[in-house]
Amino acid sequence: QVQLVESGGGLVQAGGSLRLSCVASGRIFSIHVVGWFRQAPGKEREFVAAISMTGGSTDYADSVKGRFTISRDSSKNTLYLQMNSLKTEDTAVYYCAMTPPYYGGTYNDRAAYPYWGQGTQVTVSS
Repeated sequence: QVQLVESGGGLVQAGGSLRLSCVASGRIFSIHVVGWFRQAPGKEREFVAAISMTGGSTDYADSVKGRFTISRDSSKNTLYLQMNSLKTEDTAVYYCAMTPPYYGGTYNDRAAYPYWGQGTQVTVSS
């Protein structure tokens, strides 16, 4: 049984930083692509960033490029999202997600991720 548990969300002023973490259990973490999605009130869940099994390849939504950095530590079964220069429009619930093993498709496809965490709230105030 796969379990993904996010942490690190909170309230921050615009221009500030937060670091999200996601700890995975129930799977061999290193053979899955993992990513972050977010959902703001009244909006659809959208792709934020994803990272390959080895960590050598990443993909970012245009809205976060240059501000957010995704990374993983497979020895700790943990995924991270470093968020800098936060904007009010980054306010959302952030979800960690995992693909099936050895996934080779598009990283930003929400349908490619069958495993999801419960989410962590990020609120950016002006």
